Amino acid sequence: MMNAKRDAVLVADDHSLYRTGLSYLLKDRLGFNTVVEAATFDAALDRLSELDGIGLALFDLAMPGVSGPESLGVIKETYPDVRVAIVSGSEERSDVLKAVATGLGGYVPKSLQDDEIVAALRDILDGRIYVPRFMTSQGSTVAARVLPEPAEKASASSATASKPISPRQRDVLECVRRGLSNKEIARELEIAEGTVKIHLAALFSHFGARNRTELATRR
Repeated sequence: MMNAKRDAVLVADDHSLYRTGLSYLLKDRLGFNTVVEAATFDAALDRLSELDGIGLALFDLAMPGVSGPESLGVIKETYPDVRVAIVSGSEERSDVLKAVATGLGGYVPKSLQDDEIVAALRDILDGRIYVPRFMTSQGSTVAARVLPEPAEKASASSATASKPISPRQRDVLECVRRGLSNKEIARELEIAEGTVKIHLAALFSHFGARNRTELATRR
């Protein structure tokens, strides 16, 4: 398990009451000294690029700017020392499957009781992949195993196309339309190049674009 006394944790959720409650559990029950809160996806990426010592990052899947587990997977690739997991109100089977397939540390439903959330986060910190009990009859954790695809597709409520992109993603999209490279976008927007890649992954997923040329035509 990572040293909770040394590492900070990032909580990214646009609901302030839930951020406050989760922050309390992380400090009181899991021993984190530092909990960094972010109300937007853009702010969360800024915190990750600015601060050292973040060992765990928890994201709300429904937060504007998050276009699905795929965009969070790029965060994991950009910050390989950070355990990235989803804490979400959605209990769509397809969302959980995507999170596991993307290589995230787990998927924790907000409907869980406090003790269950603490146990789930301990599993994630210990390097296991947490999935909710409703996904498997074998229990609440699955170690490095992707569950089978569901027979039915998720409802439209979990579709990412209906979510707005974030202000920073709009800036990145405009730069793509101007033909700027990742390095040029980073310089113009004064953000890290890794952050540009994360925003681009979210935009590709949101618009269903296969390349930058297609992305530049999306509105």
